[in-house]
Amino acid sequence: MHRSKVGTAARSGLAALMITGVSMTALMVAAPIGYATAQTQDAAKVTFAVPGGALENALLTFGRQANLEIVYPSALTAGKTVSGLNGTYLIDDALTRLLAGTGLAHQRGADGSVTIYDQATGASDGTQTAPVVIESRIESATGPVEGYVAKRSISGTKTNTALKEIPQSISVVTADQIEDQAAGSVAEAMRYTPGVLTEYRGTSNLHDEMFVRGFSYVPRYVDGLNYGLTSLGQIDPYLLERVELLRGPSSVLFGQANPGGVVNLTTKRPTGETKREVEVSVGTDNLYSVGGDISGVLLADKGIDYRVVAKGLTKDEFGGEMEQNRIAIAPSVSWTPNEDTMLVVNASYQNDPDGGLRPFLAGQGTLYPTPYGYFPRDFWAGAYDFDKHERTQFSFGYSLEHAVNDVVTLRQNARYNDIESTLDQVILNSIKAGGTQINRLATHSDDNLNQYVVDNQAEFNFDTGIVEHKVLGGLDYKYQLYEEYYGNYNLGDEDWRNLTRYIGNVALSDGTNQETESSQTGLYLQDQIKIDRLNVVLGLRHDWAESAISKRKTNTTEEQRDHALTGRAGVIYNFDNGISPFASYSTSFEPASGTDSDGNAFDPVEAEQYEGGIKYAPDDGRISVTATVYQLTQENIVTYDDSSTKRQIGEIRGRGFEFEVQAEVTPQLSVLASYSRNNTKITDDAKAANIGLKVANMPEEQATLWSKYSFDGGTFDGLAVGGGVRYTGVSTDSVNAVEVPDYTLFDAMLSYDLGALSHRFDGMELQLNANNLFDDTYVASCTRAAWACWYGPGRTVTATLRYNW
Repeated sequence: MHRSKVGTAARSGLAALMITGVSMTALMVAAPIGYATAQTQDAAKVTFAVPGGALENALLTFGRQANLEIVYPSALTAGKTVSGLNGTYLIDDALTRLLAGTGLAHQRGADGSVTIYDQATGASDGTQTAPVVIESRIESATGPVEGYVAKRSISGTKTNTALKEIPQSISVVTADQIEDQAAGSVAEAMRYTPGVLTEYRGTSNLHDEMFVRGFSYVPRYVDGLNYGLTSLGQIDPYLLERVELLRGPSSVLFGQANPGGVVNLTTKRPTGETKREVEVSVGTDNLYSVGGDISGVLLADKGIDYRVVAKGLTKDEFGGEMEQNRIAIAPSVSWTPNEDTMLVVNASYQNDPDGGLRPFLAGQGTLYPTPYGYFPRDFWAGAYDFDKHERTQFSFGYSLEHAVNDVVTLRQNARYNDIESTLDQVILNSIKAGGTQINRLATHSDDNLNQYVVDNQAEFNFDTGIVEHKVLGGLDYKYQLYEEYYGNYNLGDEDWRNLTRYIGNVALSDGTNQETESSQTGLYLQDQIKIDRLNVVLGLRHDWAESAISKRKTNTTEEQRDHALTGRAGVIYNFDNGISPFASYSTSFEPASGTDSDGNAFDPVEAEQYEGGIKYAPDDGRISVTATVYQLTQENIVTYDDSSTKRQIGEIRGRGFEFEVQAEVTPQLSVLASYSRNNTKITDDAKAANIGLKVANMPEEQATLWSKYSFDGGTFDGLAVGGGVRYTGVSTDSVNAVEVPDYTLFDAMLSYDLGALSHRFDGMELQLNANNLFDDTYVASCTRAAWACWYGPGRTVTATLRYNW
């Protein structure tokens, strides 16, 4: 019997981290392959590029590209050759084409298995040797998920763990969802995720600044390593395999972190299967974009695979007054020298020569009118000879994993990030009394960040009696050097309907001009304990953080050292029917800069969360439901009393409920639904008047619904229709002086597989998306007594032609 364990993933538990999944097989049970498997495999198309030659080699390549394990008797293929296979087919159709002329055929069994047999002897001949069995692909915590329902995550434990075994709330946005909803940024990709305010700066998509559970600017990680700053650095979603949100304090895994949660972006990496995709898009605001995703085997005999993902775009801003341009490329190479070792080296380069602006308006003119009425949604206060934003991002890193034996696996993940941004823009500084004139500022900022992050891990899998352990120990380190400069010049007051658009050379004031050098070292230990259906997660971490702020204007340096112990504990029980109740406790910390009135350095800001809920994830993998309640408290916040003295007594408490559904109701119908209710308030402050105030920008209620239906056969074969609705409730500004009204937005999509018209168009798909379908005008958020407000984006329509071969 010859066993061709095709692809690195099928060869070992190590490489299983890279095994990918198809949408239909993701719906089947992980146990024996049954009728549901046959149905889902029949519904899934795969792109093949199998060269001609020996049948045995062709089957090897076929299985690798389909990411399937093939078991067959060597005598059955000996001496046989094939002409090859190129195109996108159902697995059954592809196998029929591949075997043409060999004298062999295949037959689907009732249990979903596939038997390859010699047509001369027949499938039921008693002399027939063992069949070829095609088994389902196993989803990886870092690999692709075809469809919307992910079953595994790496963000919750830093290990390849099923979501239903993690006692904490996690949301996963897959690449298919990003594609179907035509998301242009990570923030847009999370529009249908509960408890997240994704676009509080409205039409500006300059940064992915997200609020979670009432807390602002949750940090972003890329492949488990910290990336950029909350308002510095952005990655195009076309480069991503998935976006994960781990809610609540997460310092035990990631060190100093916002208590709202952590957003982890998983990049597209080599999978061992051949993929060739090109897409071209046009849309409103003169959008033109092109993207490409090419992957495959580089050196089969050396175990080397590759992948290159690239994206370029140009579009207008502010009614054509300004432009936004981008070019991005992310190459990666994986090397599997043996079944125990894998090395992935990846890089990315993204240049935004015109990166977009982030201006704001005022409450008067957005929430309520001026004597001239309301500001237009595309109002621009800028100057042609001044406004400019250029941003360049580069990263280089690697992931190395080695299985020492069946018990011990070692990993090292490292990355270097370099982000440079220069932003010049004239902004509305304030609206003057009477509402007909505005004051404008010419502002200039330079931000440069150099960042090095490394995470060393050792994973131990062993049993003690009936207890299974997955112990993870790690040591991570982050170093970064951040240089920032900010200056401005007041241009005075002008009628906002007749602004001066050329300002000439201006003498900028010397504002912020400093360099911050910081580092963090963390030592952590985690044990995932499994006793039958009971899963317990315990973790502890100790961090040492240092920073030195060098202020160039005063030639002074402020140094600070902090350390903190954080932890987590959680338990979840998986019942046979798919219901899994869970409860967890977790903590986090963030350094607090400055000193008190006695000159003592402030303690770190701390947070803790109690969370409980129910997950529903039946074994067929078609549905994932999470319902959770939580209480999240942040303490040691630095506040100012009435005499402007700093006092570290501030406290914010958030309580809420979240509900999320991701479902493949049928192979044709996919549904996403969510609801969240959040009540986050200031519970202690140096100023008594602030106690009881709601936190800014976070709506009390949010709800979303999205569905997609793909026709299979009949008159509408190849057609898919989808649509969604997003409700965002009332929010307030930072001093609770104004309320931002609620709003409801509608989205729609339509796609057509052109291969349904003719095989000449196999692999071609046309997709049309409309976000904010009815072009509603609304205010996304306001802050500081409506001193600054942002309109939300208007209707955007995008048409995309995609070709896979």
